[in-house]
Amino acid sequence: MTSDQQDTSDRTGLRLSVVRDTCIVASLLVLALYAGAAFLIPLTMALLVNVLIIALSDRVIALTRAPVWLANIAGVTVVLAGLFMIMYILGSQATQFARSIGTYETQFDSAVDRITGLVGNDITTFIRDNLVSIDMSYLARLLLGSATSLLNQFFLISLYVAFLMAERLAFRKKIQLAAGSPQTGAEFSSMLDAISFSLQRYVGVKTLISLFTAGISYSMFKALGLEYAETWAVLTFALNFIPSIGSIIAVIFPAMIALVQFDSIGPFLIIVLGCGTLQFLIGNFLDPALLGRSLNMSTFLVILALTFWTTVWGLIGAFLSVPLTVCILIVFSHVPALRPIAILMSLDGSLGEDDNRA
Repeated sequence: MTSDQQDTSDRTGLRLSVVRDTCIVASLLVLALYAGAAFLIPLTMALLVNVLIIALSDRVIALTRAPVWLANIAGVTVVLAGLFMIMYILGSQATQFARSIGTYETQFDSAVDRITGLVGNDITTFIRDNLVSIDMSYLARLLLGSATSLLNQFFLISLYVAFLMAERLAFRKKIQLAAGSPQTGAEFSSMLDAISFSLQRYVGVKTLISLFTAGISYSMFKALGLEYAETWAVLTFALNFIPSIGSIIAVIFPAMIALVQFDSIGPFLIIVLGCGTLQFLIGNFLDPALLGRSLNMSTFLVILALTFWTTVWGLIGAFLSVPLTVCILIVFSHVPALRPIAILMSLDGSLGEDDNRA
């Protein structure tokens, strides 16, 4: 064997070794995420809540020039109180709905008959064959069970947030000391700043958009007299954090309840057309206008991330899919060996400020 052939063989063997090691590490990471979900989910939620608190406290400082400690207390109070109210509503009122959902199932057949004259027999048959066969009680337990579990872990999340806020100022100093060299510390700080900025922008903007959507939807539900209006409003707020399919689910559930609760088809159509139009306008115009291209994520990657994190962490993983994937993309963009993967994950191949350094 010649030296050129030997070099080619060595390079091929090295590439295969890298692929093998990468597959092993990725498999172990996925297994660790799945096995450690009970520990990792509250910690991840605490980190995102901490990001939202920091964004809110920074906004308070910018608007009122209040002391940092006072702005932090205000941010913690507002965010944790809001989170507690959301969890409380889903854990109490929604539990009552889950218990009475059998009544709605028995009324659904007659409700479908009411829309036969409106949409025709073919569509009615499709609805009957596909929706009536759905186990609504299972779906309710799936959606509301996660919220109840999260309510049980609220105090653990609050404890994590308290310690994260207490170490906020000292954390950067520890990064510089742990890095060993000023250059490494600066690069690591730059990566954390990019992650913090993207998460603050995403969580802050999505929270405002979701509050706006839930507020309008709640007004519509209360005006119609829809049962469990608070639950549907909170679910509308929460489901807007799930990309693509969340807004659809947020319309389907209250619309189906309106279909079986009221004798006429009017409230059902108002919810479908009103809330559906609202979700469409916000999802296609307001959301992109406020978020812009700051996340720079491929649309296919968003769907892939949603599928992956839902498989690993269930419904909570669906809520966290975009923030977690944003963090992974930013980390990959700061590691030279992983930059090609980050480019493939991005929307247009641009990695922002990193391209200027490349």
